[in-house]
Amino acid sequence: MVVVNSTRRANLVTAMVKAAKRPVAMTIAGSDPGGGAGLQADLKTFSAYGVYGFSVVTAVIAQNSAQVARVEPVGAAMVTEQIATLVAERRPEALKTGALANAEVVRAVAQSIRKLKLPAPVVDPVLISSSGARLLDVAGERALRSLLIPLARVVTPNIPEAEALTGVVIDGPAAMRAAARILRRLGARAVVIKGGHPFSGADRHDRDNRRHLIDLFFDGRAFVEFATARIAGDGAHGTGCAFSAAIAAGLARGDDLETAVRRAQAFVARALRARFVLGEHGRALLDYYARG
Repeated sequence: MVVVNSTRRANLVTAMVKAAKRPVAMTIAGSDPGGGAGLQADLKTFSAYGVYGFSVVTAVIAQNSAQVARVEPVGAAMVTEQIATLVAERRPEALKTGALANAEVVRAVAQSIRKLKLPAPVVDPVLISSSGARLLDVAGERALRSLLIPLARVVTPNIPEAEALTGVVIDGPAAMRAAARILRRLGARAVVIKGGHPFSGADRHDRDNRRHLIDLFFDGRAFVEFATARIAGDGAHGTGCAFSAAIAAGLARGDDLETAVRRAQAFVARALRARFVLGEHGRALLDYYARG
């Protein structure tokens, strides 16, 4: 009996040591019951990176890969309680934010990050879904600028989101850099403007625009362009969520930010090349566990 108990204790200690070494990332985002975007996509991305995922629900969203039918924000007090309860058990090595619904939730998240001294977040400024539904109200957009972006380790807008946040019409590389500078001045330590969308007013038949996707990174010191071949087709549901979650997962594993961004771009490209469609009228979905 003593030997059995000793063995059990030794196994428990070993398990606890392994758990302590396992990186943890937290996502604070809205739900997607179809699993293609939102916190469900974030958790899949964390898992693909070998990172354990915590999730804080900010909005319950009735959606599938093609449309958003309804958005129900979670109360700010409940968001605060979710974060605090998780952190009481284990502090994450990294965190990211996604759809935050309204100004009250944005404020609760920013206050929790400051009060609990959480890692500077990867802020994915989700404003409007690809189907056109608002996922952050206008007051929330103002709160995001004033309260959350100043806390960000990196903010990761696509071109339309960067235009909305900065007021810059991004019609080419120079305007993209100008928008990145403005976002950096709002307080973010770094900015990545994703190049998946075409420039405003750009000729969509432009050879470079068709052949290459460039994500622009700016940390206040230098611009770095992460270029990759553009994958033919109409993209997929949830690419922005996967990209920001992959950056957070890389940071949780100990990558420096530039490395985390580079690897996140490769991760999304790999998942996009292996995309698939479930429903007859659905959009393509990423294969988070694709290899090669």
